[in-house]
Amino acid sequence: MKKWKILIIDDDIDFVEATKIVLETKYYVSVAYNGEEGRRKLKMEKPDLIILDMMMDGRGEGFLFSREIEKSPEYSNIPILMLTGMRKQTGFFPIEDDPRDSKYLPVDEFVEKPIEPQDLLKKVEQLLSKKGIKNGIAKDL
Repeated sequence: MKKWKILIIDDDIDFVEATKIVLETKYYVSVAYNGEEGRRKLKMEKPDLIILDMMMDGRGEGFLFSREIEKSPEYSNIPILMLTGMRKQTGFFPIEDDPRDSKYLPVDEFVEKPIEPQDLLKKVEQLLSKKGIKNGIAKDL
């Protein structure tokens, strides 16, 4: 049975390591610490799900990355769970509660950090189930 691949792209090393530990109980997890490294891993590993930070290296690199994915026929079917700590870090959050928009922010889920481990697993399972994936194992389609 195939173990599904999740790519975490986030510049917060502590967050990445904690998230990886939670997800490795069910999934194969790969990590990248910036958009450039994320692009390389995306091409090499073709993940089943991407967990993407909104703000990396002090910029909205996650915004740009999600838009690139959406425009790519090869990768546009990969679900994206976008996470942000913007409100916690700055006290300011200029986006409404659900900022998803096919042009502005083409992601499948948008969550404020921190996220509890059980909530993260639930979100991941929900997104993968849309692709016919359950509990880290592919369903016969």
